[in-house]
Amino acid sequence: MAAGSKLVIVESPGKVKSIGEYLGPEYHVDASIGHIRDLPNPSELPPEMKKGPYGKFAIDVEGGFDPYYVVDADKKKKVTELKRALKDADELYLATDEDREGEAIAWHLLEVLKPKVPVKRMVFHEITKEAIQRAVHETRDLDMDLVDAQESRRILDRLYGYEVSPVLWRKVRQGLSAGRVQSVATRILVERERERMAFRSASYWDVEGEFAPGGNTGQAFEAKLSTVDGAKVATGRDFRDDGTLRTQGAVQLDAAAAQAVAAGTLEADVVVRVVSEKPYTRRPSAPFTTSTLQQEASRKLRLNSQSTMRTAQRLYENGYITYMRTDSTTLSSSAVSAARSQARDMYGADYVPDTPRVYGKKSKNAQEAHEAIRPAGDRFRTPAQVAGELRGQEYALYELIWKRTVASQMADAKGSTASVRLTATLPEGTRRNTAQGAVDVRSAEYAASGTVITFRGFLAAYEEGRDESRYGEDAEMGRRLPKLSEGVGLETLRAEAQGHQTSPPARYTEATLVKALEEKGIGRPSTYAATVSTIQDRGYVRTRGSALIPTWLAFAVTQLLEQHFPRLVDYDFTASMEQDLDRIAGGDEQRAAWLQRFYFGDKARGAEGLRDLVQDLGDIDARAVSAVRIGDGSVVRVGRYGPYVEIEEDGEVKRATVPDDIAPDEMTAEKATELLAAAADDGRVLGTDPETGREIVARAGRYGPYVTEVVPEEAPTAGTKKKVTKVKPRTGSLFSDMDLATIDLETALKLLSLPRVVGVDAEGVEISAQNGRYGPYLKKGTDSRSLESEAQIFSITLEEALAIYAQPKTRGRGAAKPPLREFAEDPVSGKKVVVKDGRFGPYVTDGETNATLRKDDDPETLTQERAFELIAEKRAKGPTTRKRAAKKTTAKRTTAKKTTAKKTSAKKTTAKKTT
Repeated sequence: MAAGSKLVIVESPGKVKSIGEYLGPEYHVDASIGHIRDLPNPSELPPEMKKGPYGKFAIDVEGGFDPYYVVDADKKKKVTELKRALKDADELYLATDEDREGEAIAWHLLEVLKPKVPVKRMVFHEITKEAIQRAVHETRDLDMDLVDAQESRRILDRLYGYEVSPVLWRKVRQGLSAGRVQSVATRILVERERERMAFRSASYWDVEGEFAPGGNTGQAFEAKLSTVDGAKVATGRDFRDDGTLRTQGAVQLDAAAAQAVAAGTLEADVVVRVVSEKPYTRRPSAPFTTSTLQQEASRKLRLNSQSTMRTAQRLYENGYITYMRTDSTTLSSSAVSAARSQARDMYGADYVPDTPRVYGKKSKNAQEAHEAIRPAGDRFRTPAQVAGELRGQEYALYELIWKRTVASQMADAKGSTASVRLTATLPEGTRRNTAQGAVDVRSAEYAASGTVITFRGFLAAYEEGRDESRYGEDAEMGRRLPKLSEGVGLETLRAEAQGHQTSPPARYTEATLVKALEEKGIGRPSTYAATVSTIQDRGYVRTRGSALIPTWLAFAVTQLLEQHFPRLVDYDFTASMEQDLDRIAGGDEQRAAWLQRFYFGDKARGAEGLRDLVQDLGDIDARAVSAVRIGDGSVVRVGRYGPYVEIEEDGEVKRATVPDDIAPDEMTAEKATELLAAAADDGRVLGTDPETGREIVARAGRYGPYVTEVVPEEAPTAGTKKKVTKVKPRTGSLFSDMDLATIDLETALKLLSLPRVVGVDAEGVEISAQNGRYGPYLKKGTDSRSLESEAQIFSITLEEALAIYAQPKTRGRGAAKPPLREFAEDPVSGKKVVVKDGRFGPYVTDGETNATLRKDDDPETLTQERAFELIAEKRAKGPTTRKRAAKKTTAKRTTAKKTTAKKTSAKKTTAKKTT
């Protein structure tokens, strides 16, 4: 770095090159690579501090909640590099992100680097030449209120986790964690699953008819039965979750009544009773915030929250979009002008309203950034213009953001909604059952409606996705009804009785959970992706498709918190903490005073503090909080080795393992009885193996149904009392199309015989057929080939196996083609990307960079975009090198003064000695 230059420090290395080019040679740009220091684990404190006020949390709770920070071991080299660069600089620009976390990172840099040159806080929302050059000339002071808010959040989370998590260790299971937002998010999922467990389905019938004026089938339309004899016909919305009717006076038709009405309608005179039409107007959605982007990317692109944020981060760092962590829906004047101009150029002047649209804040506490997420620049690049630069997920997400932004400044969609009601006079003898007996039905009314869009407006650019409806209503958008007049007779072309079952409340997906958290004011948009990831990693949630299913472990943790720490998982209380943090950020609340009330309590208001809540754990019954009653005396408990069902009968306790694939709402009393019966019988005895004489049984295991042989225990050796079994019993998992209740001895013996020897090849090498983690396959030495179905394991012949091996390999190591999957060329290296099965599991590679698949990445369903993303992440990290563990360098927090353009913002501080 040349002497006299200006040092600019950003967070991410991905920004360094482009910002450096925009600022010119007199500026040296470097990256802190996120935070450089944090609170250490108490076990990592210097020995002389472990018994002092910082010993429990690395925070002095009695001394104004003063935190004790250390430079991260993997950041010491980076700090040394930054200090070296600062020596030759005459100015320091702190250009970290303009949110609370970015402000805190800037403050930590000041505390560690101790600059002796003027310090300026440089902020920007997009990485374009205009924005960066404008930002370097419009600097501001370091905002210590934002720093205090972020520091309060960090201290709050440390106190919450370190006080509550040990309670879970002692009362539920070792290794669990509690968190201010994660525990509440888990509770939301558990409450929904409880609703599903309590749900009782109800059956109801309706009638759908097809009618046409004057028998003209070209004008035929469908209508639903709405009333019989003036009483509303019950639909799914009219039932409570316990299966009873909630709508007073509604009629619940059974099959016989619905069929009678359908038959009567075919013979009835049908006339139009009411025709109405009203204008239809629909406004565009606001530009994206962090949470709405995550929701829409989940609906339209099938991206989870983490993938969405990773992709958005790359788009931001490469200058394609504005800052992606925001809960503001406002746009700058230049962005509004760009969106209106682009809409006018692409769709016409009629598609742009006379005045710009102004959107209010999405939430009352919006604060993370000044603008919504939008394409970068004073004039947006269209998706076609960036198609040659972006691929896969990056292109799809940019296109989504561009469409949403442009559509937000376009005209309303216009149309009309028509509704008709038809009356059918039913013939005598049409009857339905009631509590008082059968009664005649004399008239039935059918209803139909349709919305026709006459001017698409913003819909020409973008339409927001919708979450699946619980009640499965038919979409009326675009349905046209013929011109009808009141009193006109209609011909009935079709009338069919249809049976339905009410549905339980839908489980949350990532998108709907993020929406629920935002609506309740819990957490911040920038934390939602991490929250969803955390509750999955902790074993509180698993996925089935896109649905988030809470585990029994989540039930136990939630029950403990609800019963003994209800305030900590109360939605309003958690939301109020976010509001309090906003007050600290705005300078309306003092950090130390607020933490004092949270931890030690507020005697004036009679509110207990966190410290007092966790003092008396003797009242917590560990067995009770880990039990979930499911009916008929059956209880699911969370044990050390997983969940199990238990029932006490005649003084005898029976237990059975609950398989992981059974969701809590599927664990009915009948299912419990089935598992207990199988466990009590030690499995279903299928017979005896004629070759070994051993008993063969079928059992339900934690990882699914299987068959095994019963190996007798041997007599104890001298000096011991315990019997031992030296021979390991053979076991075999049932195929996916087999049923535990119907499997027979012959099939079980086939499963136990696996792997099956198919034959030997010309060189005498044995070929076997077997089942594995990724399905059925053939094995010859170290060469494996996939089979199409599990049934082939028993049926494939040697000739067929040799024919498979004669083909070029498509899976496994040493394949002529990529082992598991093959994709297009990597956008950086230009080389083909493949998925391989390595020593430590599946990985993707372009021949230069290898990236191991993550826990949630399935080789069979991995997308090309995700493969490129994994390689890009690994490439950015650089080659892996082994480092010697470095000792922690500690530095106590000092209070910083406000910065000015000419003066350093922090007082001189003396770092504590390295331990």
